[in-house]
Amino acid sequence: MNAEPTIRLSAIERSFTQGSVTARVLKGIDLAVRPGELTLIMGPSGSGKSTLLAAASGLLRPSAGRVEVLGTELWALDAGAIDRFRLEHCGFVFQGFNLFAALTAFEQVVYPLGFSGITGREAAAAAAEALDAVGLTKRAHLYPAALSGGEKQRVAIARALAKRPRLLFADEPTSALDKTNGEAVVALLKEAAHGRGTTVLCVSHDPRLIAHADRVLRIEDGLVTSDERPDPAKPILH
Repeated sequence: MNAEPTIRLSAIERSFTQGSVTARVLKGIDLAVRPGELTLIMGPSGSGKSTLLAAASGLLRPSAGRVEVLGTELWALDAGAIDRFRLEHCGFVFQGFNLFAALTAFEQVVYPLGFSGITGREAAAAAAEALDAVGLTKRAHLYPAALSGGEKQRVAIARALAKRPRLLFADEPTSALDKTNGEAVVALLKEAAHGRGTTVLCVSHDPRLIAHADRVLRIEDGLVTSDERPDPAKPILH
């Protein structure tokens, strides 16, 4: 892969203090992530993978180190500029779906586009296209209570993709889903990378995702312990 990295992390550290106890969650991580790939970060609970994702996406300031995203030193910006950067360039998919109970699937996707300056017919067209891409055109009129877990997560992916972000961050996107829905969701993330050239960074402890990833990093105790590119022709042993 010759593409220049869209995300560069240098010597990233993050500590959390509670009372008199300080825990070092990230211990000096260096990482470069490229566009057009689904990069998967795996590790056990408490390993630091979600903290790393938050630092890379502008959601959590690292204690030390440098985060460069799309050529911008992210944490050198003030809070307002970081918010604008995320709004303009980033899409997010979380484990809990984060849908509004009072909005239909279509409205879930249209509503956030207004914050990016996309309104009216343009927003409606973008939402319709995104929902079609995740196979929910015929379910667009339904509220979350009438959707399955897999459908809710696909709505969340459509919402993230509708503004065509250059960066897509996913935190445990399949953990609440069965095998079929989990595979459908990771296939959508991979299509975003391969079909749109999006930089997709996903954290998970779900081994089902490995076969779909272009690159798999493993993190334990705040450090990257392996960095591999799975061979789809070979079975993966767990």
